[in-house]
Amino acid sequence: MKTIETSNAPAAIGPYSQAVQVGDMLYTSGSIPLDASGTFIGDEIQGQTRQVFKNLRAILSEAGTSLDNVVKATVFVQDLNDFAKLNEIYAEEFGNHKPARSTVQVARLPMDSLVEIELVVKL
Repeated sequence: MKTIETSNAPAAIGPYSQAVQVGDMLYTSGSIPLDASGTFIGDEIQGQTRQVFKNLRAILSEAGTSLDNVVKATVFVQDLNDFAKLNEIYAEEFGNHKPARSTVQVARLPMDSLVEIELVVKL
């Protein structure tokens, strides 16, 4: 097992790693819309989702991979009424690649984020 950490994404805000590699699989922790310095970014779903993907791309890059190798995404949102707006950014980020996905509405996310995304990646 190998821990993946990069200064190009926000440090964990708790006792966990940005990602963990086990064999040829990578598991990211949930990413929320903080920039690399830990500043909260965006007050609407589109901007927050873009920042989350920026963080995830940085973590994947540190692990030597990209969004093209994502097997599964789990998306947590505060309000499913934001689903269409979130999907716009999600589709832009993944392009023609369509990993499996779960999307769930939750009561609250860390730092009152509107979105949090975690990934499972085949290296």
